[in-house]
Amino acid sequence: MHWLFGDQLGPHFLTPGDGGPGRDTPLLMIEARSVFRRRRFHRAKAHLVLSAMRHRAAELGDRVTYVRSDTYRQGLDRAAHGRPVTVHHPTSHAAIRLMRALPQVTVGPARGFLVPTADFAAWADGHGGKRLRQEDFYHWVRREHDLLMEGDRPAGGRWNLDHDNREPPPRDTASLQVPPPYRPREDAIDDEVRHDLDRWEKDGDVSFAGRDGPRLFPATRREALRALRRFLDDRLVTFGPHEDAMLASDPVMSHSLLSSSLNLGLLDPAECVEQAETAWRTGRAPLNSVEGFVRQIAGWREYVWQLYWYFGDGYRHSNELGHTTPLPGWWNDLDADAVRANCLRTVLAQVRDTGWTHHIPRLMILGSHALQRGWDPAAVTDWFHRCFVDGYDWVMLPNVVGMSQYADGGRMTTKPYTSGGAYVNRMSDFCGPCVHRPGDRTGEHACPYTAGYWAFLDRHRDLLAGNHRVARPVRQLDRLTDLAEVRAQEHARGDRPP
Repeated sequence: MHWLFGDQLGPHFLTPGDGGPGRDTPLLMIEARSVFRRRRFHRAKAHLVLSAMRHRAAELGDRVTYVRSDTYRQGLDRAAHGRPVTVHHPTSHAAIRLMRALPQVTVGPARGFLVPTADFAAWADGHGGKRLRQEDFYHWVRREHDLLMEGDRPAGGRWNLDHDNREPPPRDTASLQVPPPYRPREDAIDDEVRHDLDRWEKDGDVSFAGRDGPRLFPATRREALRALRRFLDDRLVTFGPHEDAMLASDPVMSHSLLSSSLNLGLLDPAECVEQAETAWRTGRAPLNSVEGFVRQIAGWREYVWQLYWYFGDGYRHSNELGHTTPLPGWWNDLDADAVRANCLRTVLAQVRDTGWTHHIPRLMILGSHALQRGWDPAAVTDWFHRCFVDGYDWVMLPNVVGMSQYADGGRMTTKPYTSGGAYVNRMSDFCGPCVHRPGDRTGEHACPYTAGYWAFLDRHRDLLAGNHRVARPVRQLDRLTDLAEVRAQEHARGDRPP
């Protein structure tokens, strides 16, 4: 038998060769309820994963044995009866430990990524294993896969078009005014999933966070292809310039919303970037938008996957800043209504209602607040894993520990990614109606991000003084006449919502 996990649902996981199943190999899928007991997942995420698995099983018909069990071990025993089982390399350290503990299971290479992990390890070792910057890796992937290349040069003469893709949102409109993204229609399988989740919660078997409205993200290959086509045809043109901007009433803007489909294995990253490049070469999309999209998938997504395995499971315990404050209840409950700060209230509500928000709110609103408050990075990582429809251990561990919380001390990024209210004000329309003022550090209208930024630098000034990217604001601390008041104010805030 060949075992398909719930994030290996596309056709590229069934092609023969390189550890793949033969065309007639019986297939196995296991739905283990214990997964939902271990963590308090977002209800929309649980719905999406179960819907995707059950839809795939329905497509595969008699070829697949679909087992609903308490644990993976129990499901395997019931279905395989000791027969040999093959699997593609799973996507978490916990899963690979389980596979290696099962003598009947043979683990083959991973699929769904552009670069084999052995090739990345050779590239990383060639860089001394230390300065593994995403930009260098991205150039290498572009060359190796001939993506957006003109001979041995990058298309357009530059590797990085970020300068063209950091525009603030338009100030004269509440939305980007682009065609809406693809949204699927629910069916009988979704009804069954919702009924089961309701029953599990009623029985007290599991507990979820967030809301489970109509399913917003693809659960089948057909739906995922429609979402990809809608993005390429209608939204890629406008994606680049405002990809880092935020609008309160338009959370999706021109973003692709393809991350959950990629991470469920419904789409292959190669088909996404190759079709985007075709859109540029045929004159249907500008280079800056296409490069920004390719960078997200062939650059950042691939880089995060590779670092997850290269750094090893011990990376999750990184805590160079010594942050140990537990996550407050209002955060864990996604209680956006308890928050007064308009940016955080808006973004937390987006997560509560949909299980998704784009990369800048994740980093500069949610992650930045957690970093400034000194929350335990392992708990923050777990929260992102549980509360986002595209969240998996491999996705969130490097993104949160390395990028968002700077808990690795700079192994992954060159500086902590946090800012005061000025950045939020420049890149969003959040600040206008807010009770706080982005320029105020102290007082009745003090912006929690502005005060939090300076308090964070103050707490870690000895560590950060030698970092050339933040040394200047660290030196400015001594010129702040209200620094003592900032310290007292932030200490008094505690874990209350801002």
